[in-house]
Amino acid sequence: MDRLDHLEHLDKQLVDELAQVARETVRDELREQTRRQRRRATLYAASGAVALYAGAALALALGLGLAAGLPDWAAALITAVILGAAAYALRGAARPNASRPTADEAELTAAHGHTGGGTAPVTPANGLGLPYPPMPPAPPETAVPGAGTQDAAGARKPHPDDVDPEQPHHRA
Repeated sequence: MDRLDHLEHLDKQLVDELAQVARETVRDELREQTRRQRRRATLYAASGAVALYAGAALALALGLGLAAGLPDWAAALITAVILGAAAYALRGAARPNASRPTADEAELTAAHGHTGGGTAPVTPANGLGLPYPPMPPAPPETAVPGAGTQDAAGARKPHPDDVDPEQPHHRA
């Protein structure tokens, strides 16, 4: 029995050592991934800053070019209008609208087996969520025994007065 107790102690030490090695490995991997992502984010930020200065230099060159033939205030005004129109167009391209599905909606449509170019599914007004289920062409016919009037085939149609408002309503 003492030998088995000793082996249990060794098993526990082995498990603890393996868990520690796994934790260190995962920690090192996460550090490396974080380091790469931080470098990538820094490069994107630097690229954005340089692009901003390039855009400012381009706007200045456009304004100075226009100022050669126009008064300075008119050249500045034309440059501002051009930049405003470009900003408005970029905003419109970035904002999803009802006529153009977003990437998420396109993925959902493809995941449900729908193909693009067909008739658009009925979607909620806010554009979020899955399409509504299809509407049946006519309401389902239910027969309430002993209620309503009879039609030509002899079946009874329910009458609004036959419904008891105190009865619990259950959906099927």
